[in-house]
Amino acid sequence: MSITQNSSRRDFLKGMAAAGAVGLVFPYGERAFGYESPNERPVFATIGLRNQGWAITSKSFKFADFAALADVDSNVLEENARKTEERQKKRPDTYGDYRKVLDRKDVDAVMIATPDHWHTKIAIEAMLAGKDVYCEKPLTLTIDEGKLIEKVVKETGRVFQVGTMQRSESDQRFLQAVALVKNGRIGTVTKVTCGIGGFEPSPKIPVAPVPKELDWETWLGPAPKVDYRALPEMRTGYGGGVPLYSNCHYSFRNWHEYSGGKLTDWGAHHVDIACWALGATDTGPSKVTPLNYKLGVEYKDGYPLVDDMYNIANEFNIRADMPNGVEMIITSEGDNGILFEGTKGRFFVNRGKIAGKPVEDLATNPLPEGAIEAVYGGPVSENHTANFIEGMRSRKQPISDVWSHNRMLEICHLSNIAIRLGRALEWDPAKREIVGDAQANAFLSRENRKGYEINM
Repeated sequence: MSITQNSSRRDFLKGMAAAGAVGLVFPYGERAFGYESPNERPVFATIGLRNQGWAITSKSFKFADFAALADVDSNVLEENARKTEERQKKRPDTYGDYRKVLDRKDVDAVMIATPDHWHTKIAIEAMLAGKDVYCEKPLTLTIDEGKLIEKVVKETGRVFQVGTMQRSESDQRFLQAVALVKNGRIGTVTKVTCGIGGFEPSPKIPVAPVPKELDWETWLGPAPKVDYRALPEMRTGYGGGVPLYSNCHYSFRNWHEYSGGKLTDWGAHHVDIACWALGATDTGPSKVTPLNYKLGVEYKDGYPLVDDMYNIANEFNIRADMPNGVEMIITSEGDNGILFEGTKGRFFVNRGKIAGKPVEDLATNPLPEGAIEAVYGGPVSENHTANFIEGMRSRKQPISDVWSHNRMLEICHLSNIAIRLGRALEWDPAKREIVGDAQANAFLSRENRKGYEINM
């Protein structure tokens, strides 16, 4: 049943029960804040609301009601509660502590859009609390976190969607790209280049007073305890694809302690589509080599020597040796998007266009009927949230499942490790470990700060 078809909440829950859902605690009675039709729609909560948190919430109102919101910034929390009330005509409950959301029995699923270093802990605790999960990309801060999430998904039977929405959205351009490759329109693939952009060099960022609206201790959470830093004058907005915000909690992608820079930000999108097209969703590279790169600060033994500047790579060219002799290049240079090259041609795709002779040839030689649906595994969902709720109903994993996501994200994580250590890494995709390099393997995991361990 398509998500856009009429379906009562009672039918929704019965469908999940019939499918053998594990640990469901969804009541059939009155829902939060007295919805007029309490049995019609699933009830969601969002944890982490700045920027992408609101983006995924706002495109989900059509399919779900939001009972609760959580964020460590009280201003952000209040702004999004107000906007949510305007959209659904009911005010959600608000929390500074996400655990209060997980304690609620009326919440069926959570959407997680915190900084990356919080994803794994919240996602695992949500699943153990009986919630299905939609989590923003990149799913993890380390490779071993991905293995742990896979384990809990399997043990709990929860439905888990990763927010790599290019699989469902962008006017199906990326689905068409995958279909072109899988239908042999460029022959045998020889090379794929993922252009993901870079960052500007970092200024020195001084210690600053913590804004009164921000719970800095909780924002840091599993990450090391450090001072809050910000430039004297805050700038807002985005310019040229580069964040202009200068304090840590706005620009978290610029620090390895909280994220992986562009390599796990845009890399999580474009490397995902590249691996999907190559059929490399359950394997990985044999080797990852940093061809050239420029880190924001000086490093020693994989760790930055200063703490007052952004420390991710500003510029980079990485080569991943993929199965069947395919060369994958991940670069900060050129246009944002993916260039597929094969023995019979090449084409380029991004969120705004898909272009090249194989695309032009579709006018006279279209793809076979159902080629896009074959890639997607059925009718393409209205958007990524719709696909998630379809998975909640069927108890089948959505289009962006944790296993394929983690496999491609391993390439992005390995790229960062290779840059930090300044050397090529050989990878065993079966054992999911770096070959013959104990120092590099130490970067596959991290220790959460005391008091922020994962509760299992």
